[in-house]
Amino acid sequence: MKRRFLALCSALALALSLSGCWQDELDEPDAGQLLIDALEDPSAQEEPAALPASFSLPYAADQTLDPITCPDGMQQVVGGLLYEGLFQLSPSLEPQEVLCSGYTYNPETLTYVFTLRSGVLFSDGSPLIAQDVAQTLQRAKSSSRYGARLSQVSSISAGQESVTVVLSRANTGFPSLLDIPIVKASTASAAVPVGTGPYALVQDGGSARLERNTHWWKGSALPVDTISLSAAADRDTMLYQFTSHEVQLITADLTGTEPVSVTGSIHFQDADTTILHYISFNTQKAPFDNQALRSALSLGINRASIISAFLSGHGAAAQSPVSPLTSLYPTDLEQDYSYDAFAQAMSQAGFASGHARSATLLVNSENSFKVSAATAIAQELSAFDLNIEVKALPWAEYTAALAAGQFDLYYGEIKLTADWDLAALVGTGGGANYSKWADPQTDALLASYAAASDRAASMHTLCAHLQAECPIIPICFKSTSVLVQDGVVEGLQPTMANPFYDFSSCTVHLQT
Repeated sequence: MKRRFLALCSALALALSLSGCWQDELDEPDAGQLLIDALEDPSAQEEPAALPASFSLPYAADQTLDPITCPDGMQQVVGGLLYEGLFQLSPSLEPQEVLCSGYTYNPETLTYVFTLRSGVLFSDGSPLIAQDVAQTLQRAKSSSRYGARLSQVSSISAGQESVTVVLSRANTGFPSLLDIPIVKASTASAAVPVGTGPYALVQDGGSARLERNTHWWKGSALPVDTISLSAAADRDTMLYQFTSHEVQLITADLTGTEPVSVTGSIHFQDADTTILHYISFNTQKAPFDNQALRSALSLGINRASIISAFLSGHGAAAQSPVSPLTSLYPTDLEQDYSYDAFAQAMSQAGFASGHARSATLLVNSENSFKVSAATAIAQELSAFDLNIEVKALPWAEYTAALAAGQFDLYYGEIKLTADWDLAALVGTGGGANYSKWADPQTDALLASYAAASDRAASMHTLCAHLQAECPIIPICFKSTSVLVQDGVVEGLQPTMANPFYDFSSCTVHLQT
């Protein structure tokens, strides 16, 4: 887990739904990120930097910290200490109640009623009321960050001690989408809205810091009472502050590009995400209209090897389009990688006859990690009649080719929502269904899963069908990382949405 920090980079990925996490949203090729490489020579390691006098984080002083509208990256990191949602996602991407103490769901009227936790106060000492939650969710529904996940919401209303949400379609996993940070409604337009989190922002003249929220409903001890905030006008400033140890923690996607050398002794820890890497086929034309061929190719990818060799280990192998960290993952459907099984399936599909056929695998050229992974996969799958050539295209050309259906296969990435709704990816007319896969049984199973009381059983049936039909080949769910100055924070357990998950259990080491 400890590495010498050698490079900084900017990342690109294909994300087709928004989630509002602390990393930059991955829908444009402009997100500043980081790459860590291991030193082979232990003697070249630098001594750890001296412990800081205070724990410090970067923030953009001239930008809002409103969690609904603020920029991603460092503002979202700070927001993780200021605000809380009705729910939070655990490290295994499961919903946990926070400001909500319980809920009911009426499947006939598609109505959720969320009961608020009693005794919760904002950091200014005022009580959390249902109107605060309802108004925050209303703002989120019309925002660019949360609008997609709340598109199924028909109405939101506040009761005495509860909030009622009516959906336009069934979704028994809807609570997983409500890790949206809640703010005091009357302060929503302020640069720093008031929240219920463990810390509150205090400004003195031109400086700012986080102070322990004495009204925090959990009342748990915190590793530090004060967190310094260091103004960073842009990404480069933030990275300089981190390199020079002016700040001790930042977040990163460690499978980025364009390295810029820096040095330092850094500890990093990964957080699992809902971001799926996968191979998709053009099922509308030969040879990938052949289900037997698609299924055979799914057996030919050594996922563990791809993740280790080409994604630097920052991912969890998956043979179904749901994270293996969750209770929904159908472990019994997994098949161990076997070249012999791949060879037999290719032969049975009629693609071991000696008559070569060519195909092209598209990949986005801005990300060298994806290009390398795609190249390795193409080589693995080109063992028999099929000869797959990789074509790396710039972002605009890549997305245009997908939209026009001008591909045989492509290496894709999509940020799924935490309710694991796969309709956009494999449903008829789905926004990310570039292969134009249209299967009535898939659509019926998607609808059944959305309405299921036994979500695990329904997901198992859906994944078994997708594995048999194989419109896509899941590769892995990538991870993102929190980088900390070595020796400063102990016990950190970041999640996709919050690098400070269970911060009360951490220890921060400072100068004594």
